Amino acid sequence: MMQVELLKQQIAELDDASFSKLRDWFIEFDQVRWDKKLEADSNAGKLDFLIKAAYAEHEAGLTRDL
Repeated sequence: MMQVELLKQQIAELDDASFSKLRDWFIEFDQVRWDKKLEADSNAGKLDFLIKAAYAEHEAGLTRDL
């Protein structure tokens, strides 16, 4: 059985309390991974196009004060 299929089966067999703990852990784990990926992409310049687009909109008068 493939690893993912085995995990799915094991998760389906969890009681409610264990499933809740797993869900909470997974959400936190996913957020940490996302933050690391976002930071790596930012440091590599992969998001620079967003900064340029925001500056262009501001210079074109398309922004407003918050």
